[in-house]
Amino acid sequence: MNQPVNMKEFKIETPATYRIRIQGHIDSAWSELITDMNITTDSTSGKIPVTSMVGHMVDQAALSGVLKALYDLRIAILSVENLDEKSYMKT
Repeated sequence: MNQPVNMKEFKIETPATYRIRIQGHIDSAWSELITDMNITTDSTSGKIPVTSMVGHMVDQAALSGVLKALYDLRIAILSVENLDEKSYMKT
């Protein structure tokens, strides 16, 4: 007999922590402009640098604003990950 799965509903107005990975290097001054995100760059020799930006956002509108700013600067976005996703999904 299957037991019902208890899941919290994730909505677009739900706050969450996101990791955005971009191609190249971005200045750490961005962290103040973009919701105090932690910015780190992996500059492995012989490879194009990849920068990770991790921070808490009040909703997906805030996330959209960050993504739009990156797009406007013509910065290639490699991935966007909701780090709180596991707390909303039953495994």
